[in-house]
Amino acid sequence: MAKIVENFELYGKEYTLETGELAKQAGGAVLVRQGDTIVLVTATASRQPKDLDFFPLTVDFEERMYAAGKLPGGFIKRESRPSEKAILTARMIDRPIRSAFPSNFRNDVQIIATVLSADQIHQPDVIAIMGASAALKVAGIPFEGPLAGVRVGRIDGEFVVNPTFDEMEESDLDLVVAGNAEAVFMVEAGALEVSEEDMLAALTFAQKAVGEFCDIQDTFVSKADVTPVEFPVHAISEDLKNRVFAAGSDKMRAAISSPEKHSRMDNVASVKEEVLATFSDEEQASMGKDLKALLKQLEKKAMRTMVLETGERADGRALDEVRQITTAAGYLPRAHGSGLFTRGQTQVLSVLTLGMLNEWQRLDTIDVSEGKRYIHHYNFPPFCTGETGFMRGPKRREIGHGALAERALMPVVPDEETFPYTIRIVSEVLESNGSSSMGSVCGSTMALMDAGVPISAPVSGIAMGLIKEGDDVAVLSDIQGLEDFLGDMDFKVAGTENGITALQMDNKAKGVGYGILAKALHQAHEGRMHILGKMMESINEPREVLSEYAPRILTIKIPQDKIREVIGSGGKVIRGIQSETGAQIDIQEDGTIFVASRVNGGE
Repeated sequence: MAKIVENFELYGKEYTLETGELAKQAGGAVLVRQGDTIVLVTATASRQPKDLDFFPLTVDFEERMYAAGKLPGGFIKRESRPSEKAILTARMIDRPIRSAFPSNFRNDVQIIATVLSADQIHQPDVIAIMGASAALKVAGIPFEGPLAGVRVGRIDGEFVVNPTFDEMEESDLDLVVAGNAEAVFMVEAGALEVSEEDMLAALTFAQKAVGEFCDIQDTFVSKADVTPVEFPVHAISEDLKNRVFAAGSDKMRAAISSPEKHSRMDNVASVKEEVLATFSDEEQASMGKDLKALLKQLEKKAMRTMVLETGERADGRALDEVRQITTAAGYLPRAHGSGLFTRGQTQVLSVLTLGMLNEWQRLDTIDVSEGKRYIHHYNFPPFCTGETGFMRGPKRREIGHGALAERALMPVVPDEETFPYTIRIVSEVLESNGSSSMGSVCGSTMALMDAGVPISAPVSGIAMGLIKEGDDVAVLSDIQGLEDFLGDMDFKVAGTENGITALQMDNKAKGVGYGILAKALHQAHEGRMHILGKMMESINEPREVLSEYAPRILTIKIPQDKIREVIGSGGKVIRGIQSETGAQIDIQEDGTIFVASRVNGGE
């Protein structure tokens, strides 16, 4: 293929798409550029399908420290495991791309986005979504593209497309939308208490911009003279499908009607066994995978039909009804702050620890951010779903959910001048049946208030769902796991009474327009306010006094020319003070001194 370059300008910023020069043995390779930020995105598919019952897509986002003119930290001086930002960006590419493949496509597909140059001005993540889409199209892989992603900021009331890092410092909105000209496939947002109406306006604006980036891709790909590659796609016999549905439809509808998760799972498993029993051993051996796929479709159809025809959900709730909620603040006696949040069969214990400012997390990435003083971690052990499994550190999903909770609460956390502490919250998911990430937001809000952190407002969160069959639409509040897995949308909304602080959406339905998004956002607001009221029953404002086990910090300001005397030769003076008193001392460049003492039981 000859080298093809497409230079274009949209919304006042210049971009380049290029193929034909680099990585020519990959299925498709596209260099995407904004300013001096350059990302090479490759897309390659295996020649033969895998013997699996799911689509094996892998997306990796590779940060190369040389891209920003940096050396990797640590002793090895080589990039090792991906940073949290790299994992979150890989998820951001994966989520819209995954739903744009044929449902029965089983060939391995691997997308690798490698940042070759980072100018510290333009952000590489959203342009990598466009690069992934273009690379898949150039590769001739069966992909319902093009897709694109845009970041929308709002500065002085005006929307800005793909703002720079500096522009984002002035923005009250960080919205990423991915999809095509007709539908939104993925949304990721952080905001400073933005109203539902303003968020809808931003989504509409972003959708239009996405369509324009998709049009550019069409022009670019048309110049590449792509020959679609023939990939075998397995089709299930319609007769076999009719036979399975005839044997199990009525029974399955009765089986999924249960408020208790494991009871429902047992009932569904029994129906599937009954349906399989109508097939001979030879038929089961020869059509096993098709039967397994059809039984999954049978369960999905039963759940969706019940919702759309009767307005009743598997656990008997109305479409806008939230599950029973119980809350407790100060659950752990020695923690600096804790909050237990239980909603139905989802339970999250959030535990907060306060530390010195010099205990902030330093980040070794190509990003402009050097670190953070508010850290949110989310753990999802196998026992929370009644299963067994390996405990090998956080998976991508756990990192994503922790980042979402962190983003939801960050706007209400006080700055370091007001509250000179590093704050770490760990959300332990103890039970899960849907929306544990929003449970972690609620539990963590209570933990912050229990610790006496002077947050500006409490935050609650809810996960919304969607069932859409043609023109029949049902928006569901507080979805459980079944409705997430078999539904068309997972739409998480977190915020205060005044507005939205975080939003995340994954959409499997094609054609989710403004009307559905508006209904989901307004229904989410009602649900959030109900949940917030339940939280306030346990604790309704930050405690006036910190936990007796939390460190106390005294702030002193000295002239800058006296800093040397406080430190002493080789740090002798400050080390002596710390050794004698047991206090921790942190001296800032402007002469601010933080003196912290970790008390024990008030002593």
